[in-house]
Amino acid sequence: MRRSRLYGAVAGGLAAAAFALVAGAVPNPRFADRSPNAVSVDVELVLAVDVSYSMDPEEQALQREGYIQALTSREFLSALREGGNGKIAVTYFEWAGAADQKIVVPWRVIDGPESADSFAAEITNAPYRRASRTSISGAINFGRALFDNSGYRGLRRVIDVSGDGANNAGPLVALTRDETVAAGITINGLPIMLKRSNMGYVDAEELDVYYEDCVIGGTGAFVVPIRDRSEFVKATRTKLILEIAGLQPDARVIPASAEKPRVSCTIGEKVWRERWGDGMDFR
Repeated sequence: MRRSRLYGAVAGGLAAAAFALVAGAVPNPRFADRSPNAVSVDVELVLAVDVSYSMDPEEQALQREGYIQALTSREFLSALREGGNGKIAVTYFEWAGAADQKIVVPWRVIDGPESADSFAAEITNAPYRRASRTSISGAINFGRALFDNSGYRGLRRVIDVSGDGANNAGPLVALTRDETVAAGITINGLPIMLKRSNMGYVDAEELDVYYEDCVIGGTGAFVVPIRDRSEFVKATRTKLILEIAGLQPDARVIPASAEKPRVSCTIGEKVWRERWGDGMDFR
């Protein structure tokens, strides 16, 4: 995909008009619930959360706490009220390998403090788990299918991927991204960059660049990196507010990858092959 992404400044209030302006084209019916009983919401949001072994237990706890506090924060609830429908549909699942995805919270409507608290409580009460490999492409494919027969009809459909490594299993991530964007779905990223000093365990040193060039895409797509443990709650809250408001982070221009991405989109597969050798060839 060859694209430029202009990150406009968040200005003024989170007005209801922002939802309609950012909605763009009518959602592709291939991956949208077009049933007459589908409930109208401002956004259908899929939260895809990495639980691969590279995420240590403390990071997993911080990641969950980030979502729990963000979803119940005053700022998030204020932004929610500004939407044309005043409600969003959200589902939360955990992922690792290509065939390892588990829904933690099925589709729920969040329309105020009580429903937000209920959603957060379901995340809180779910048992922790970890699994092998990192398949961002598998997570995107799984998340994309969740929009079909979701029971909701959103002005926008967003998959929000958080993780601490590059794709190393399943389909190639850039191709999966392109297919998903072509279906009218936006993919945003929350790369967790806490292990940059331990290069023996890191497959993509500039994980934010990898997410920018290989993972995210669609209308208003953006990346909010986490480089310090203290940033989890603030970064997650910022990302969720931007997603439900259809706005973008503070102004900065990400240059287009004119001929090729700035980092190899198969870096994760290459590093895995070099470490473990599984016969794959990703030149």
